[in-house]
Amino acid sequence: MTDTTQKAAVEVIPAAPVPAPAPRRTRLWRGVTPWFFLVAPLALLITFTYAPIANMVAYSFTDWDGVSPVLHYTGAENYEEIFTRPELFEVFWVSGYYLAASVVQIVAALYFATILSFNVRFRNFFKGVLFFPYLINGVAIGFVFLYFFQDGGTLDSVLSLFGVKTDHAWLGTPVSANTSLAGVSVWRYLGLNFVLFLGAIQSIPGELYEAAELDGANRWHQFRYIIAPGIKPVLTLTVILSISGSLSVFEIPYIMTGGATGTETFVIQSVNLAFRFNKTGLASATAIVLLLIILLVTWVQRRLVPGSDEKGVDLV
Repeated sequence: MTDTTQKAAVEVIPAAPVPAPAPRRTRLWRGVTPWFFLVAPLALLITFTYAPIANMVAYSFTDWDGVSPVLHYTGAENYEEIFTRPELFEVFWVSGYYLAASVVQIVAALYFATILSFNVRFRNFFKGVLFFPYLINGVAIGFVFLYFFQDGGTLDSVLSLFGVKTDHAWLGTPVSANTSLAGVSVWRYLGLNFVLFLGAIQSIPGELYEAAELDGANRWHQFRYIIAPGIKPVLTLTVILSISGSLSVFEIPYIMTGGATGTETFVIQSVNLAFRFNKTGLASATAIVLLLIILLVTWVQRRLVPGSDEKGVDLV
């Protein structure tokens, strides 16, 4: 090897030149630019979310009737009245029906999402059937099922085709009325949980299923060791949404019964206090209490389910 060849072999490629730092004005502009895109959404968020909440907190310390331009500061009297009147909290017993219905709803949604995540016939058709009720307006659903459950309505007509004769008023007693309304909520919100579960299941890598099949795992083993751990964050989210939703039910019972026959929920009670009895200050206080209860329940649920933010699949 000649000296020239040796020099060429040990020759080092010079490093690329380091670019000069951008001018200060350019760096400042780059830092400010993203905030210009956030001005509109932040303005809408403050105007339609945080400003009304701040007003509601302020109204909760007054005796405002919702009409008078004069507001009298009453301190914590509204909150004292809430916690010294047990009947204001008795309506939470109604939420128990919707909480039980949410359990049925989550189980059914998880079942259908698991089945339809595999290659089955007409699965796209069944996906549409399950998700379609969630696309319908809640007011329309309320009116449809109002005629469905009325005496001699659709439900009685269908039962009569099978030889079942009933004179039962489905919305006439607290138990049957709340059970019927909770059933409607299951039918309506099943599609939302179904889509959440289906998306989470389909995000799991397919190689895991293939490896499980090679190891002889059946569908139950795949669900237990792959699907269930993989959708844990989404399952936690649906539980939080179900609990908060069961505490703040409004649309369906308000349209179908107006809170009569023992179907009044906490939100319906707050609406009646504000617009029927002109106690906007007291209604604002009840809304704040409901918000705090939902936040407390959510915090407790997150503490009882540690690691709910962790992602990934844990194979045993």
